[in-house]
Amino acid sequence: MSRLIRIAITGGGLAGASLCYALLPYPNLDVHIFESAAAFKESGMAIGIARNALAALDLIGPAAAQCLKRAGAVPMVGVRFMLAQGNNSGNMIDETKDETTGKRVTSIVHRAAFLRELLADVPQERMHAGKKLDKIDYNSDGSMKLRFTDGTTHECDILIGADGIRSTVRRLILGADDPAASPRNTGSWCVMTLQPYAEAQANIGKGVVDIEDAREYSWIGDRSYILHNVLDHGRLVQFVIASHEKDAVDSDHWTRTVSADEIKKLYQAWPPHLYKAVDQLLCNAPEQNAMYFWEHPPARTYVSGPVCIAGDAAHATTPWQGSGGGMSIEDSLILSTLLGRAKTPAEALTALKVYDHVRRPRTQRIVESSRGTGLIVNGLGEDTKLDFEKLRANLLPRWDFIIDFDNEKHRDEAVEMMERELQS
Repeated sequence: MSRLIRIAITGGGLAGASLCYALLPYPNLDVHIFESAAAFKESGMAIGIARNALAALDLIGPAAAQCLKRAGAVPMVGVRFMLAQGNNSGNMIDETKDETTGKRVTSIVHRAAFLRELLADVPQERMHAGKKLDKIDYNSDGSMKLRFTDGTTHECDILIGADGIRSTVRRLILGADDPAASPRNTGSWCVMTLQPYAEAQANIGKGVVDIEDAREYSWIGDRSYILHNVLDHGRLVQFVIASHEKDAVDSDHWTRTVSADEIKKLYQAWPPHLYKAVDQLLCNAPEQNAMYFWEHPPARTYVSGPVCIAGDAAHATTPWQGSGGGMSIEDSLILSTLLGRAKTPAEALTALKVYDHVRRPRTQRIVESSRGTGLIVNGLGEDTKLDFEKLRANLLPRWDFIIDFDNEKHRDEAVEMMERELQS
């Protein structure tokens, strides 16, 4: 009888947690997850889980979708793109909505709450916090000994790095000198806040903040952008402002300070109710901490022998198309399906090879598309600027290849490829 295939996941964020959740039901796998921080926790605020990712969750299993619901996810009736400046200011550019398509649009959930639910049923003996990977030693039989900075070790057959945008495992796979081993600053930054529902509604407006008709709004201006949506069973509203700073492209800054005066100047020509919202929600302090958006250059591979990367470690992206979390969930579906079919460590190597083949083209295309979308929604699109008709023709279709994606077919094609590889 074949022994269990020992799988180690480094990184306890959304990518690692969803992968651990998806792998645990397979009886042929012995899964452990390692987090470098002192506790398993997720940084950031709310994320959107669009219909492609919702479908992937359903395919992982019905209970996975229930994790999202228990985490307080709010399904959006629609997503609206609004023009905030220029001709037709205040008008809706376009909208995707469930009553028109008959399909789910997106659900908004707090990262930390979703992570908590994904990890709720993971046995404690399989979760290891305070474990930062230092290096890998390879054994004569092809297995690995992971060495952590605290001096402890762990033996495994497969290592999956879900260790985020500053991934150690990515550098081990590509080599530290590879230009794609490290992320790059895209020059865009944001300031985010979570506000109680009543307070956000009073400042943004009842017509656009309404749990009974929950919609996500994206407002497009001149080098300025606003997004707001509802989460946590309707108790909270996420409010985000963003801008693009050309001089920051490729800089080494992860954060910057933005003054209340600078924020007000960015939004002074916006519709009065939005300027008021920015003033009331983000300008009550002299300055705010802003976060730059970074991304990964395309890697030549996500796999090296028994080691692979997933989630942000593989394809960190800007948030303009709300796809970072969704790509992680899709990764988890494909990796768990393929590894779940492996009977030996050698077959698990084939699973990783197929995962790289099917996932890398799609995820790298999304990263590239998101960067371009960021310029468009900041009014900087070369062909669109703030032209209402050009935005209407070109903006929403950028999501088609992302959300109208057949994950069931994607999974089945990966399985067929793995079977062909094993037979050859």
